[in-house]
Amino acid sequence: MSRWGASLLAILVAIIPIGIIRAKPDDVNTLQARFDREGNSVHKAKLLEKLGDAQLELTRRASQANDFKTIGFVMEKYRDNARAAIEALKKDHRDAEHHTSGYKQLQIHVHKSLREVDETLVVAPDEFRPPLEVVRRDLANMDDELLELLFPRHPVEKKPARKNSGGPGVSP
Repeated sequence: MSRWGASLLAILVAIIPIGIIRAKPDDVNTLQARFDREGNSVHKAKLLEKLGDAQLELTRRASQANDFKTIGFVMEKYRDNARAAIEALKKDHRDAEHHTSGYKQLQIHVHKSLREVDETLVVAPDEFRPPLEVVRRDLANMDDELLELLFPRHPVEKKPARKNSGGPGVSP
């Protein structure tokens, strides 16, 4: 590789992750507006992935600044968005087991956000824990609900007892 090519590669490697990692409040606000306007429940659930990632990035930056008030506010908004997406999916596609689009992505992202809240609770000061614990409980309930919708328990069907015929050629 030429010296010029190596320099270009080094610059790209340095620049690209910065653009990907940083979520600006404007991006979150734009995504939030799109999420709020979205009428298609599957698109709404898939849009929550992008919006949720941007919100989680905001909470990571707030955590580095020890701004737990912002973390609580953003996570409460995420929880409300996730609930809205679940309700929209349940309204439009009642059978999640057979119409998984949107449900799977939503479950995966809710579970991811649950882990983020768990990590935040470890370092959060005592006065910020109660609202975060409420958000955590709500997200855990949503995660359980989504798993139940995707993988419902089916009752075990009992097969009728077969009568023993006593072997071939023997009548009962």
